[in-house]
Amino acid sequence: MADDSSEQQRPFKVQDRRRFSDTGEARDVEATDREPASDSRTAPEAKAAPPPADESTPEINFSTFVLSLSTQALAHLGEIPHPVEGTTTVDLNAARQLIDILGLLREKTRGNLDKTEESLLQNILYDLRMRYVERSRSR
Repeated sequence: MADDSSEQQRPFKVQDRRRFSDTGEARDVEATDREPASDSRTAPEAKAAPPPADESTPEINFSTFVLSLSTQALAHLGEIPHPVEGTTTVDLNAARQLIDILGLLREKTRGNLDKTEESLLQNILYDLRMRYVERSRSR
């Protein structure tokens, strides 16, 4: 068995490199741009910092997740154009799969959502199901 005495606990320093404080105030740019002291004991993957979040990116929560899935379903139903190409295509199988995923989310989260989340999910499911039926009848 390996001797653990050589692997004693070493103190470490946590350095907050975020651009904004907990209150949302901008931090000193020079302080956030400084590189921490190199430590050969640090794993390479621990040195890599995640890319900074785009300030225009909405907060990820249950509601934004549901809205993103519904937007994808609307695109597959041909209701909204592709954001890059600007064309509309209809893929009923993909739309049905996304609607089924939203239905699964509703079943699995029943009793765990607040009223606004439950209402949002219920209304989106109803709207997407009606649009799906309408689109599938017209084909």
